[in-house]
Amino acid sequence: MQKALPHRYPFLMVDQVVELEPGHRAVTVKAVSCDDFFLEGHFPHNPCMPEALIVEALAQTGGIALLSVKEGAMGMLVKVEEMQFHKTVRPGTQLTLFADVEFSFGKMAKVRVKAEAEGETVAQGIVVLAAGKP
Repeated sequence: MQKALPHRYPFLMVDQVVELEPGHRAVTVKAVSCDDFFLEGHFPHNPCMPEALIVEALAQTGGIALLSVKEGAMGMLVKVEEMQFHKTVRPGTQLTLFADVEFSFGKMAKVRVKAEAEGETVAQGIVVLAAGKP
């Protein structure tokens, strides 16, 4: 995972790679903990994972799928399309993150992503990623 992603704590939003089909698909897990830095102020007495960070976790999962075949490249989030949020993510939730590369063109790729918790869809959409040099 750390070979495919340049992110490190506290901005690494993926805890474990569960499945990897290099260049095509990745499934990862993010365990949302009470200790996660972003929960301290989001929101007091009603903590939840910000939707922007769910998108980041999905983009990182897409980066793992895409960049696992492009050694030395760094994935950059270029665009978010059709993103929908269906549930609030609270501390104690284990997110399963799915990324399927629909197609790549040059250094760009369109990746369909989905986040699930307890078998229910939390978020879904498309991210466009670019592979660049770190």
